[in-house]
Amino acid sequence: MKFENILAETDGFGRFQIALIVLLVVPRITLPCHFLLNNFIAATPSHHCDFSGLDTEGVFENLTAEQRLAVSLPTRADGTPSSCLMFPEPQFHLLLNSSNTTTLPAGPCQNGWVFDNSTFKSTLATQFDLVCDKRRLTKGTATIFFIGVMLGAVFFGVLCDKYGRRSMLLVSYISAIVFSLISALSNSYIMFAVFRFLTGFGITGISIITIVLSVEWADIEHRTFIGVFGSVSWTIGNMLLAGIAYLVTDWRMLIITVTSPLVLAILTWWWIPESARWLIAAGKPEKAHYFLQRCATINRREEFSTRIKPETLSSIISVDQQKRSFTYLDLIKTPRMRRLTVFTGIVWYGVASTYYGISLNITGFGLDLYLTHFIYAAIELPAKFLTYFSLNVIGRRYSQMGTLLATGICILINILTPKSFWMFRTIVAVLGKGLSEAAFTTVFLYTTELYPTVVRQNGVGYTSFMARLGASVSPLIMLLEDVWKPFPEVVFCSVAIFSGLVAWLLPETLNARLPETIEDIEQTRKRSICLSSQDQVKLKPEPEPLKPEENMEKSTMMES
Repeated sequence: MKFENILAETDGFGRFQIALIVLLVVPRITLPCHFLLNNFIAATPSHHCDFSGLDTEGVFENLTAEQRLAVSLPTRADGTPSSCLMFPEPQFHLLLNSSNTTTLPAGPCQNGWVFDNSTFKSTLATQFDLVCDKRRLTKGTATIFFIGVMLGAVFFGVLCDKYGRRSMLLVSYISAIVFSLISALSNSYIMFAVFRFLTGFGITGISIITIVLSVEWADIEHRTFIGVFGSVSWTIGNMLLAGIAYLVTDWRMLIITVTSPLVLAILTWWWIPESARWLIAAGKPEKAHYFLQRCATINRREEFSTRIKPETLSSIISVDQQKRSFTYLDLIKTPRMRRLTVFTGIVWYGVASTYYGISLNITGFGLDLYLTHFIYAAIELPAKFLTYFSLNVIGRRYSQMGTLLATGICILINILTPKSFWMFRTIVAVLGKGLSEAAFTTVFLYTTELYPTVVRQNGVGYTSFMARLGASVSPLIMLLEDVWKPFPEVVFCSVAIFSGLVAWLLPETLNARLPETIEDIEQTRKRSICLSSQDQVKLKPEPEPLKPEENMEKSTMMES
C-alpha cells in the first residue's frame, strides 16, 4: 500500500491541511522581508562631504546653502556637487565664474559626510559611512546574508531528515529571532555582518521546511495548490515590505519590525504536525499513525482508525530503509539520483541568480524606491496565478523551462533597447521580474516532488544551497557594471537561458505519486515519476483489499 492510499483515508485535502497552510503563512510572510531587506537597510541616500571645517572664521554666514556647496565642493560632469571630494579651502572666486572646477585642487572628505535624511532616517551607509571607497560594502551585506542562507540550507537539510521537520522548524524560528535582534543592535559593521550572516543561517530553515512539510501532507490533486499558495505568502510579504519600509525609515527598527512576526510563529508552532511521511521513513509508525489519526479526526474521517493500523504503515517502506541514515552522499551514489542532483542544482542556481539579480537592482527606473519595490512585488501575484494553471495544464517541466527562457529573453530585450525608451524598458523589466518569480514558484514545488521521502529534505537543502550560491553571487555580479555597463545583464540573461535548457532534461511529475525511496527513482524510469507531459495519466489509488464477507459473497456469485 502506498502512502497516498493511506492519506486518502484521512481526506488528503481537508480542514487539517488548510489549518497547516494557515499556520505557516506568518513565517512565510517574514521570509521576503529578510531576503530583500538589503534594498532598504543598505540604501545610500544622496550625500556630500562635511565642509563645516572650512568655515573657520564664519565666512559662510552670508552665503546661501547653494553658494556654500559651490565654494566647497567640485562639480561632476552633470553639474551636481561631488559626493566624495572637497576643496582644501573655500574657492570664493567660483561664485563669479563656476564654469570649470576640474582643474582646481580637491581631495577626499576630511570630516565625514552630510546625508540627505528626507527619505531615510538611518541606513547602514549613514550609520557606518559606507560611501565612496566603502560603497561596495553595502552590496556585500546582501552577499554575506545569502552565504549564511546557503550554509544554513546544508545544515537544516541534514538535520531535518535526521530529527524531523517540526523540531528543526522551531530551531529556525528561535535562531532567526535571536540573531536578527542582535544584528539590529550592532555598533560596528563587522558585528552587523557576522550576525546578519547568522540570521541568514537561521532563517533558511523556514524556507526549506515549510514547503516540504506542506507538500508531504497534501494529496496528489492538491500539491500544485499547496505549492503555489505557499509562494503567494512570499508575494504578500514582499508587498508588505515596501509599506513597512516606507513607514519605518530607521534600519535598526526596520529589522526588528520585520522579525517580530516570528514571535507569533513560535506560539502557533505547537499546533504544527510532524510529517507522517518522514515518521514512517524514520521507522516511527506509531507516531505517524497518531498524526494521521489526528488528521482524519479533524477532516471528519472517524473510520480511519478501524481501517488503518500502525503495522500497516510499516509496510510502506522496508525495514532496511527505515534503519538507514541518509546523507547528502546518497544524492550522488546512484546514476539517476546523480543525474537528478546535478540538473536540479543547475536549475536552482539559475532561478535564484536571475530572481535576485533583478530584485536587488530596483534603481534606475526614475521611480520612487518604495513604489518600484511594490510594483516588482505586485507583478508576482498574477504571475503565480498563471503559474498555477500552467503547472496543471502543461506540467512542471515545461513550466520551469518556459519561465526561465522567457525571463532570459526579457533581459536580452532590455540589453538591446536604448535607454531613451525608458517606459518600454520598465514594462519589460517588470514582466521579467514576474516570470522570474514564476520560475521560483515552480522550482520549489517541482524539486519537492522529484526527490524521494528518505532524502527529500537533503535534496531541498542541497538545491537551496545552490540557489543561495546564486543569490550570493548576484550582488557581486552587479558590480561588474564598472567594467562594462551591460555586463551584469548579459550574465543574468545567459544564466537564465542555460538553466532553462537544463530544466528540459528533468522528468515530469504532474499527477505522479511522491517517490518514497531511492529505489523508486532508480527503478521507475518509465513509470509515473518519469512520464512526459504528453503521456501522463492520473494515478488512482490502489484498490482496497476486500473484507472477508465480501470475498465470500463474490465466491458465491461466481459459483452460481
